[in-house]
Amino acid sequence: MTASKTILVVDDDPDILEQLKLVLSGDGYEVVAAGSHQEAEELLVSMAPDLAIVDLMMEEKDSGFVLCHQIRKLHPNTAVIILTAVRAATGLSFEAQSPAARSWVQADCVIDKPVRPEFLRNKVRQLLDA
Repeated sequence: MTASKTILVVDDDPDILEQLKLVLSGDGYEVVAAGSHQEAEELLVSMAPDLAIVDLMMEEKDSGFVLCHQIRKLHPNTAVIILTAVRAATGLSFEAQSPAARSWVQADCVIDKPVRPEFLRNKVRQLLDA
């Protein structure tokens, strides 16, 4: 792991934001937090994170998808994880396994909430080392 990697975390739940910041900064990453889609958009103008972890449902039900498309447009080399509780709430799955699904979802992976810290750490390392 390289300490100079920057991770943008975006979630409208302050508890989730704090948990992600603690887990990831504890591993030596620079973590920048945004509590809304709008705040993340503003940050993305002035920064190019190495990785972004984005909640799916924020101000709008599709805020995460829209933000992923914006990240890919502005910073195509940024790895993206969607973190969501949609499957638990609705039973719907947004797996981004195939190239076609990834082109629509615009994320490298989709992780269900709640997420175990070690699972998240492993996925982050995997994406940043790729």
